Amino acid sequence: MPDAPVASIPTDPPEGQPEAGTALCLSGGGYRAMLFHVGALWRLYQAGLLQGLSRISSVSGGSIAAGVLALRWGELSFNPAKIRTDFVPLVVTPVRALAGETIDARAILLGVVLPGRVSDRVAAAYDKHLFHGATLQDLPDTPRFVINATNVQSGALWRFMKPYMRDYRVGEVRAPTVPLAQAVAASSAFPPVLSPLALRLDADAFTPNSGLDLQRPPFTTRVFLTDGGVYDNLGLETAWKRHQTVLVSDGGGRLPPEERPRSDWARHSYRVLELIDNQVRSLRKRQVIDSYKTGTRRGAYWGIRTDIADYRLADPLACPHDRTLALAETPTRLKGLAPDVQERLINWGFAVCDTALRKHVEPGLKRPDGFPYPVGV
Repeated sequence: MPDAPVASIPTDPPEGQPEAGTALCLSGGGYRAMLFHVGALWRLYQAGLLQGLSRISSVSGGSIAAGVLALRWGELSFNPAKIRTDFVPLVVTPVRALAGETIDARAILLGVVLPGRVSDRVAAAYDKHLFHGATLQDLPDTPRFVINATNVQSGALWRFMKPYMRDYRVGEVRAPTVPLAQAVAASSAFPPVLSPLALRLDADAFTPNSGLDLQRPPFTTRVFLTDGGVYDNLGLETAWKRHQTVLVSDGGGRLPPEERPRSDWARHSYRVLELIDNQVRSLRKRQVIDSYKTGTRRGAYWGIRTDIADYRLADPLACPHDRTLALAETPTRLKGLAPDVQERLINWGFAVCDTALRKHVEPGLKRPDGFPYPVGV
């Protein structure tokens, strides 16, 4: 469809009716988005909707939260009454522990003075704090978790999943044993400082004739990956094309104005990249919401910059817009955040997800008694 928020590619099947089932998309945005999405996951769990998801597609900061959820999925009871005894210790606690650590500055500093890539040090930090040697084969079969990165060489999306990883131009590798930390680091390799992440692969591991036009070395032997948000900043691609109901959690920031833009090539180039990302994100957001309005898809969108009053729900949790906008200004970094900021971001993701669900997805859903944390937003 010409007005859809994703574009078709040559290997897509002929357009038809999407499958029944619900997909959840988790955007990028560093620790800010990671914690915002944890709040949304908390509400979905409490509402009894998380376990019914068919697919969870993520990019960048969203992939950190998704990776932890995926790894702990089989240990969750999905009993809302036990949320504080399984979801919180298994998912929320390790994510919050990471959110208290600054890993980007240390990785960059060591990358300057020592051999090795910055992205490899980020992957090592993820593995130390969250994944402990797990690979893509430790993910659940259902739902399908899709961790998205961008292939710098082909310009296409690189998808990490348990059954396979693939780039439609380069081809697919079945049952990949890539470390989960490495997949998440590729997905969150924010350019220019944390990018790229280089994967060394065996060309013979690719399924024969599975790539459109680039299934040959060096594309199949050394793959250079950057942040998934470069290609698809909401994580929509694999979800929108497959499922009828799509939920979108957007923890991305907004481009601030600059009175005196820098004119040196490095900072000017970075500013231009931010402009492009901001425009693409805004276009995708508008197209997603228009698709809901026209009935092309069911679902709901909620964003970190949303004014909760715009939903016109009679009884949302109290979230003053000036307070939530201040949270949305949290930098897109992997920089340690104070405990109260973490709790407020989780509360905000929880509250706006709740409002979107009760307005557009499950009107009969009971209003929660309060926020996950007493600090509010």
